[in-house]
Amino acid sequence: MKLNEILLKDDVTLSFEVFPPKVTANYEAVKEAAYGVAKLKPSYMSVTYGAGGSTRGNTLKIAKGIQDTYGVTTIAHLTCVGATKEGIRQAVMDMKEAGIENVLALRGDRPKDFEGEPFTDYHYASELAADIREFGGMCIGGACYPEGHVESENTHQDILNLKKKVDAGCEFLTTQMFFDNNIFYNFLCRVREAGIDVPVIPGIMPITRPAQLQNAVKLSGCNVPMRFRSIVDCFSDNPEAMQQAGIIYATDQIIDLIANGVKHVHVYSMNKPEVVKGIQESLSKII
Repeated sequence: MKLNEILLKDDVTLSFEVFPPKVTANYEAVKEAAYGVAKLKPSYMSVTYGAGGSTRGNTLKIAKGIQDTYGVTTIAHLTCVGATKEGIRQAVMDMKEAGIENVLALRGDRPKDFEGEPFTDYHYASELAADIREFGGMCIGGACYPEGHVESENTHQDILNLKKKVDAGCEFLTTQMFFDNNIFYNFLCRVREAGIDVPVIPGIMPITRPAQLQNAVKLSGCNVPMRFRSIVDCFSDNPEAMQQAGIIYATDQIIDLIANGVKHVHVYSMNKPEVVKGIQESLSKII
């Protein structure tokens, strides 16, 4: 099923992201974790794509396996890094052959060990989305950044670039993680004022280990409210308590979003079925 059909329904959806193994040796363990999330029957799932297409084959295998085995709609990620037009055309053909109808078009980060110029045929996600739309047959999504992309001059320019992405063919947008819902609400107002009217799906990351928070801040520069910093500081030495606190904080964010009229929420599961289950159980009477 195409994601735009799911998003048109009046139902509240809760979806989860999983990632494929970086090396083939870890495939079975990662597959088991991804399938563990799929068994919990989320509204849909997204499967990420390694830098430079390094996990392309595993991305498709896991996405196809989730759909075929559990009947859960999937979105496959696709990035500009190291991509050629012919390579992207082949990737889209492979997705269609695997029964994948949804793709998230991303620029992707510059890999540390990539030799040469990683952005040749494609420099921006908007260019990638335009080509995927030209190939036809796919529901295309894109990423957005409530606190601004780390490489953007300012948030105004970031939203102008986002409009280009939507005009190029993105039919829905999923945000980078945030830990303060007011940031998302303010961003949504600015997006709508800019004439962007596609669904904007908030992305929530349950922080279950202190290192996750450090990495999130380092990579995205996202704001961390003092309330959440205090939680991490308090429970960082107790892994079980930290996991429970992280699940509760993320669930609280989701409840607030739903209470304020947000119909669709995407959760970065980090391949942890136990975290997904904890969130679902906490929302069992709400969704």
